[in-house]
Amino acid sequence: MQRNETNIIVIMLDLAKILDLKYEVTLASGSPRRKILLEQIGLKFNIIPADIDEDDISELDPAKFVMELANRKAQHVAKIQPGRIIIGSDTTVYLDEILLNKPANENEAFAMLTKLSGKTHQVYTGVSLVYNSESVKFHVKTDVTFRELGEREKYAYIATGSPMDKAGSYGIQDDYGSVFVENIVGCYYNIVGFPLSRFYQEIKVFNDKL
Repeated sequence: MQRNETNIIVIMLDLAKILDLKYEVTLASGSPRRKILLEQIGLKFNIIPADIDEDDISELDPAKFVMELANRKAQHVAKIQPGRIIIGSDTTVYLDEILLNKPANENEAFAMLTKLSGKTHQVYTGVSLVYNSESVKFHVKTDVTFRELGEREKYAYIATGSPMDKAGSYGIQDDYGSVFVENIVGCYYNIVGFPLSRFYQEIKVFNDKL
Protein backbone atom coordinates (compact mmCIF):
# COMPACT_ATOMS: atom_id res chain seq x y z
CA MET A 1 0.00 0.00 0.00
CA GLN A 2 1.33 3.37 -0.96
CA ARG A 3 0.96 6.08 1.62
CA ASN A 4 0.04 9.57 0.59
CA GLU A 5 1.94 12.08 2.69
CA THR A 6 0.91 15.69 2.91
CA ASN A 7 3.70 18.23 2.84
CA ILE A 8 2.97 21.08 5.21
CA ILE A 9 4.64 24.35 4.33
CA VAL A 10 5.09 26.66 7.26
CA ILE A 11 5.34 30.31 6.30
CA MET A 12 7.12 32.32 8.92
CA LEU A 13 6.01 35.87 9.66
CA ASP A 14 8.45 38.65 8.90
CA LEU A 15 7.33 41.71 10.84
CA ALA A 16 9.94 43.92 9.19
CA LYS A 17 8.34 43.30 5.81
CA ILE A 18 4.78 43.64 7.09
CA LEU A 19 5.54 47.04 8.64
CA ASP A 20 8.15 48.10 6.08
CA LEU A 21 10.64 48.75 8.85
CA LYS A 22 13.30 51.15 7.58
CA TYR A 23 16.05 49.96 9.92
CA GLU A 24 17.21 46.81 11.65
CA VAL A 25 16.24 46.25 15.28
CA THR A 26 18.15 45.63 18.50
CA LEU A 27 16.59 44.47 21.77
CA ALA A 28 18.30 46.12 24.75
CA SER A 29 17.37 43.28 27.09
CA GLY A 30 18.66 39.86 28.03
CA SER A 31 15.19 38.70 29.09
CA PRO A 32 14.44 35.30 27.54
CA ARG A 33 10.73 36.04 27.84
CA ARG A 34 10.90 39.21 25.75
CA LYS A 35 13.03 37.42 23.18
CA ILE A 36 10.42 34.67 22.82
CA LEU A 37 7.50 37.12 22.61
CA LEU A 38 9.12 39.27 19.92
CA GLU A 39 10.11 36.20 17.91
CA GLN A 40 6.51 35.02 18.25
CA ILE A 41 5.28 37.98 16.17
CA GLY A 42 7.98 37.53 13.55
CA LEU A 43 10.38 40.29 14.53
CA LYS A 44 14.03 39.74 13.62
CA PHE A 45 16.53 41.45 15.91
CA ASN A 46 19.84 41.13 17.65
CA ILE A 47 20.31 41.38 21.40
CA ILE A 48 22.58 43.67 23.40
CA PRO A 49 21.60 43.71 27.09
CA ALA A 50 21.88 47.22 28.51
CA ASP A 51 24.60 47.46 31.14
CA ILE A 52 23.10 50.10 33.41
CA ASP A 53 22.50 50.59 37.12
CA GLU A 54 18.85 49.74 37.70
CA ASP A 55 18.90 50.69 41.37
CA ASP A 56 19.55 54.43 41.13
CA ILE A 57 16.06 55.49 40.07
CA SER A 58 14.19 57.25 42.87
CA GLU A 59 10.90 57.49 40.95
CA LEU A 60 8.04 55.81 42.85
CA ASP A 61 5.25 56.26 40.32
CA PRO A 62 5.10 52.83 38.59
CA ALA A 63 4.33 54.13 35.10
CA LYS A 64 7.11 56.72 35.21
CA PHE A 65 9.48 54.20 36.80
CA VAL A 66 9.20 51.56 34.05
CA MET A 67 9.31 54.13 31.24
CA GLU A 68 12.38 55.80 32.69
CA LEU A 69 14.23 52.51 33.08
CA ALA A 70 13.16 51.31 29.63
CA ASN A 71 14.38 54.55 28.09
CA ARG A 72 17.73 54.39 29.91
CA LYS A 73 18.27 50.88 28.54
CA ALA A 74 17.39 51.89 24.99
CA GLN A 75 19.47 55.07 25.07
CA HIS A 76 22.48 53.17 26.41
CA VAL A 77 22.41 50.61 23.61
CA ALA A 78 21.63 53.28 20.98
CA LYS A 79 25.07 54.77 21.66
CA ILE A 80 26.62 51.37 20.93
CA GLN A 81 24.53 50.66 17.84
CA PRO A 82 23.53 53.89 16.06
CA GLY A 83 21.41 53.59 12.96
CA ARG A 84 19.18 50.86 14.36
CA ILE A 85 15.81 50.88 16.11
CA ILE A 86 16.50 50.04 19.75
CA ILE A 87 13.86 48.49 22.02
CA GLY A 88 14.19 49.01 25.77
CA SER A 89 11.73 47.57 28.26
CA ASP A 90 11.14 47.08 31.97
CA THR A 91 8.40 45.52 34.07
CA THR A 92 7.38 46.00 37.69
CA VAL A 93 4.60 44.86 39.99
CA TYR A 94 2.71 47.46 42.04
CA LEU A 95 0.70 46.82 45.20
CA ASP A 96 -0.37 49.15 48.01
CA GLU A 97 1.77 51.99 46.58
CA ILE A 98 4.90 49.82 46.68
CA LEU A 99 7.02 48.72 43.71
CA LEU A 100 7.78 45.00 43.81
CA ASN A 101 10.76 44.38 41.55
CA LYS A 102 12.99 41.29 41.41
CA PRO A 103 13.57 39.71 44.83
CA ALA A 104 17.05 39.93 46.32
CA ASN A 105 16.76 36.53 47.99
CA GLU A 106 14.34 33.71 48.80
CA ASN A 107 13.05 35.41 51.95
CA GLU A 108 12.14 38.49 49.93
CA ALA A 109 10.44 36.32 47.31
CA PHE A 110 8.35 34.67 50.05
CA ALA A 111 7.40 38.06 51.47
CA MET A 112 6.32 39.31 48.03
CA LEU A 113 4.17 36.26 47.33
CA THR A 114 2.59 36.66 50.77
CA LYS A 115 1.72 40.31 49.99
CA LEU A 116 0.21 39.36 46.62
CA SER A 117 -1.84 36.47 48.04
CA GLY A 118 -5.59 37.07 47.80
CA LYS A 119 -5.20 40.58 46.39
CA THR A 120 -5.35 42.47 43.11
CA HIS A 121 -2.12 44.10 41.99
CA GLN A 122 -0.98 45.91 38.87
CA VAL A 123 1.72 44.91 36.41
CA TYR A 124 3.34 47.81 34.57
CA THR A 125 5.60 47.41 31.56
CA GLY A 126 7.38 50.37 30.02
CA VAL A 127 8.77 50.33 26.50
CA SER A 128 11.11 52.80 24.81
CA LEU A 129 11.86 52.93 21.08
CA VAL A 130 14.98 54.83 20.08
CA TYR A 131 16.51 55.61 16.70
CA ASN A 132 19.50 57.94 16.98
CA SER A 133 18.01 61.20 18.37
CA GLU A 134 14.38 60.11 17.88
CA SER A 135 12.53 58.31 20.64
CA VAL A 136 9.13 57.43 22.04
CA LYS A 137 8.12 55.72 25.25
CA PHE A 138 4.88 54.28 26.61
CA HIS A 139 3.57 51.95 29.28
CA VAL A 140 0.81 49.37 29.67
CA LYS A 141 -0.94 48.35 32.90
CA THR A 142 -2.67 45.04 33.63
CA ASP A 143 -4.66 44.18 36.76
CA VAL A 144 -3.91 40.74 38.21
CA THR A 145 -5.80 39.01 41.03
CA PHE A 146 -4.17 36.22 43.03
CA ARG A 147 -6.13 33.61 44.93
CA GLU A 148 -5.09 32.87 48.51
CA LEU A 149 -1.74 31.08 48.47
CA GLY A 150 -0.80 28.37 50.95
CA GLU A 151 2.56 28.27 52.74
CA ARG A 152 3.61 25.02 51.05
CA GLU A 153 2.72 26.44 47.63
CA LYS A 154 4.92 29.47 48.15
CA TYR A 155 7.87 27.43 49.41
CA ALA A 156 7.50 24.91 46.58
CA TYR A 157 7.44 27.63 43.93
CA ILE A 158 10.46 29.42 45.38
CA ALA A 159 12.35 26.11 45.49
CA THR A 160 12.12 25.93 41.68
CA GLY A 161 14.17 29.13 41.45
CA SER A 162 11.73 30.62 38.96
CA PRO A 163 10.62 33.63 41.05
CA MET A 164 14.15 34.95 41.50
CA ASP A 165 14.47 36.76 38.16
CA LYS A 166 10.95 38.15 37.98
CA ALA A 167 9.27 41.32 39.21
CA GLY A 168 6.86 40.46 42.00
CA SER A 169 8.52 37.04 42.37
CA TYR A 170 6.23 35.25 39.94
CA GLY A 171 5.69 34.48 36.28
CA ILE A 172 2.19 33.88 34.95
CA GLN A 173 3.75 31.79 32.18
CA ASP A 174 5.48 29.44 34.65
CA ASP A 175 4.21 25.88 35.06
CA TYR A 176 3.35 26.50 38.71
CA GLY A 177 3.14 30.28 38.92
CA SER A 178 0.24 30.18 36.49
CA VAL A 179 -2.07 28.52 39.03
CA PHE A 180 -1.75 31.46 41.43
CA VAL A 181 -3.63 33.82 39.12
CA GLU A 182 -7.39 33.93 39.52
CA ASN A 183 -8.21 36.77 37.13
CA ILE A 184 -6.63 39.36 34.87
CA VAL A 185 -7.93 42.58 33.32
CA GLY A 186 -5.85 43.81 30.42
CA CYS A 187 -3.03 42.45 28.29
CA TYR A 188 -1.77 38.97 29.22
CA TYR A 189 1.55 39.47 27.42
CA ASN A 190 2.15 42.59 29.49
CA ILE A 191 2.28 40.35 32.56
CA VAL A 192 4.78 38.06 30.87
CA GLY A 193 6.95 41.10 30.22
CA PHE A 194 6.10 42.75 26.90
CA PRO A 195 2.77 44.23 25.66
CA LEU A 196 2.76 42.90 22.11
CA SER A 197 -0.37 44.57 20.72
CA ARG A 198 0.56 48.06 21.95
CA PHE A 199 4.16 47.58 20.82
CA TYR A 200 2.99 46.61 17.32
CA GLN A 201 0.98 49.81 17.04
CA GLU A 202 3.71 52.02 18.49
CA ILE A 203 6.58 50.72 16.36
CA LYS A 204 4.44 51.10 13.24
CA VAL A 205 3.84 54.79 13.97
CA PHE A 206 7.43 55.34 15.10
CA ASN A 207 8.84 53.75 11.94
CA ASP A 208 6.55 55.81 9.68
CA LYS A 209 7.87 59.03 11.22
CA LEU A 210 11.56 58.15 10.68
